[in-house]
Amino acid sequence: MAKQRVLTGITTTGTPHLGNYVGAIRPAIAASHDEAVDSFFFLADYHALIKCQDPAQVRQSSKEIAATWLALGLDTDEALFYRQSDIPEITELTWVLCCSAAKGLMNRAHAYKAAVQANEEAGEDPDYGVTMGLFSYPVLMAADILMFNAHKIPVGRDQIQHVEMARDIGQRFNHNFAEVFTLPEAVVDDNVAVLQGLDGRKMSKSYNNTIPLFLPEKQLRKAINKIKTNLLEPGDPKEPDNSTVFQVWTAFASENEIARMRGEFENGIGWGEAKKQLFELVNDELTGARERYNQLMDDPGYIEATLQKGAQRAREISVPLIAKVRDAVGISPVR
Repeated sequence: MAKQRVLTGITTTGTPHLGNYVGAIRPAIAASHDEAVDSFFFLADYHALIKCQDPAQVRQSSKEIAATWLALGLDTDEALFYRQSDIPEITELTWVLCCSAAKGLMNRAHAYKAAVQANEEAGEDPDYGVTMGLFSYPVLMAADILMFNAHKIPVGRDQIQHVEMARDIGQRFNHNFAEVFTLPEAVVDDNVAVLQGLDGRKMSKSYNNTIPLFLPEKQLRKAINKIKTNLLEPGDPKEPDNSTVFQVWTAFASENEIARMRGEFENGIGWGEAKKQLFELVNDELTGARERYNQLMDDPGYIEATLQKGAQRAREISVPLIAKVRDAVGISPVR
């Protein structure tokens, strides 16, 4: 039976944090060990340019994210791990798909509509600050997916629309030219933990409330101590389901430990003690990977060689596919 291709893009802005780890990285690496699946993971550095105009940050983030996935045990002999910008066929395909994608479809993209709405509310021109990168982002994402004829795309709910657009664009190409593309399907795992950040909102770079994944021990302890709690004293029963401390605990603890901590909350554990135990739990899970991460960050040559090896394997797929696309649209040698 043919393997299912599963493709995951990782945008290279910012430093990976605990929320990324439990929500995306840990489950994705676990899924990549499934023998029935061909896993593709890529650093979406072209996507990063839409949000970030700081070259040093894009460069640093690419390095940190690559080191993170490798430190956490991604097997790059099995899974395909590559950098988007090392696959020139992706940008070529983006242009070809731009010529098939309807502008009306792009007008309906959530990110673009949100930007227009914010501009109108501020009394600005509707397209103020909107680049063609932001506007045509869904076409680049379609090229990422269709280039490798991926079947399944694991995404958060906010990204389902982009996968549906990729499907729409691929279908239109197949209809107009030739059956080149597999039509992808979005996969949303509702069991994946969405971590709360230091202030109780969703942990997110845009809220500046994250706990970076590989903080040194001392800083990790400090960050966990900063998690917002209420004023209940030790001895007062506490409501576990409204607590960020408990919520982070459940993302790292076994079923038995979750049940034990729930009892501790009901018995009035002090916040200081709860945070101390949380630090120990999180630190235990991350210590080995943190050491490996620090070694990798000191060895950029190894990271680069790994990405180049991935690009070579990826291009064994992308080069023949773009040849098919060119032939289908009539860009071919004169004969």
